[in-house]
Amino acid sequence: MHIVVVDTSRVVLKVVAGMLEPRGHRVDVFTDSREALAHVTDTPSVDALITSLETRPIAGFELCWSARLLAEERRPLYIIAMSSLKNVRNLSEALDSGADDFISKPPVAEELQARLRAAQRVTGMQRELIKLAETDSLSGLYNHGAFVRRLADAARRQGDHGRLSLVLMDMDHFKTINDGHGHDVGDATIRAVGALLAEYAAASGGFAGRMGGEEFAIGLPGKRGLEGAEVAKGLRERLSQLRVRGRTGPLRVSASYGVSEWSDGETVEGLLKRADIALYDAKSSGRDRVMSAFADLHVARVG
Repeated sequence: MHIVVVDTSRVVLKVVAGMLEPRGHRVDVFTDSREALAHVTDTPSVDALITSLETRPIAGFELCWSARLLAEERRPLYIIAMSSLKNVRNLSEALDSGADDFISKPPVAEELQARLRAAQRVTGMQRELIKLAETDSLSGLYNHGAFVRRLADAARRQGDHGRLSLVLMDMDHFKTINDGHGHDVGDATIRAVGALLAEYAAASGGFAGRMGGEEFAIGLPGKRGLEGAEVAKGLRERLSQLRVRGRTGPLRVSASYGVSEWSDGETVEGLLKRADIALYDAKSSGRDRVMSAFADLHVARVG
């Protein structure tokens, strides 16, 4: 597990880290609770927080509560409160403040390991439930709602002056595949395209989703619009090489692409709308091409 430990005492931090790291856990330690909370917020791989109740500048109960709010944002996070004052009031307040468990300080190694095994079971189940809720069952990509949330999160992380581009992709003449070869071939095509997009998006530093039907999207944090257009052109080339087994032989698949770039003061809805405008223009002007829509809605063909 990736664990954050918070305590004002460096000795306690060293002791707890010494119990965890030999068991293969990745451990980050903090004496400042505000820095710890910022780290947990910005590091999605953290799946457990062990915090003393005697922390500063954010008190332990408040830290538990703030961390619990993060966990409610569709993220597995197990919180263990730790205190040298072992009493019923501390236990009840810690649990009411959002902690999942309570342990005395300094912890006993065997007890701490047992509680972390329970934490692994719980976060593992949470992760599976989140995956089921966010994954499109046919393509294996993010579903529409999950993709938009990821895009909004990327926009928040980039800030007004950050780089973020979006590629919308709509398969050309997909209805003829379903009508001419059957829905089983149509489903196989969606799965093949989904696998290609997952691989290509990851290689490009982005994330992919199925927006519905035969429409897909790739979010590209850190990339300007021209870079997003290059990604779309590369994807168009890769897709042109894809073949799906049809009833009468291999089927060639093509798609149209719309690209937009995040701009200062932008909304996610505006980013999606401009990419959709470019996509519509790509389809209406011949399909199998890449178009970009800039902030002033000027649309240009780039591939």
